[in-house]
Amino acid sequence: MEKTLVLIKPDGVQRGLMGEVISRLERRGLKLSGMKFIQMDEDLASRHYAEHVGKPFYPGLLSYITSGPVVAMVWEGKQAISIVRSTMGVTKPAEAAPGTIRGDFALEVGRNIVHGSANEADAVREVDLFFAPAELVSWERSTDPWIFED
Repeated sequence: MEKTLVLIKPDGVQRGLMGEVISRLERRGLKLSGMKFIQMDEDLASRHYAEHVGKPFYPGLLSYITSGPVVAMVWEGKQAISIVRSTMGVTKPAEAAPGTIRGDFALEVGRNIVHGSANEADAVREVDLFFAPAELVSWERSTDPWIFED
């Protein structure tokens, strides 16, 4: 099973959308294996967004992501990365399809509710940034045969 990191960003937390985001991912059939409610500090934020260093929006991005609490989660399932990304919708909310998290709840890129790992390499790096192995729970879900084929 593939694992991916999902963050409910400060705007999603402040707007009371935590349950909505979690519910949508659960209803898609993904399984939660780790979750934390944290206040990101600048060190963690700068490591998480390292690929954006030097870009004009970088200082604002760090300021925003550290401005309030976030929900950090690890979700797993077959093709978890692509399923999370399609459930979130594209990065620019104005281009996100209705029915996606961003399409339904966001208007601006800088306030787009959620972050999800872009690819497998990013997922591994990001999960390791936010979670120690002991913080992830491996568990059997009785509904898995009704969600996943062999």
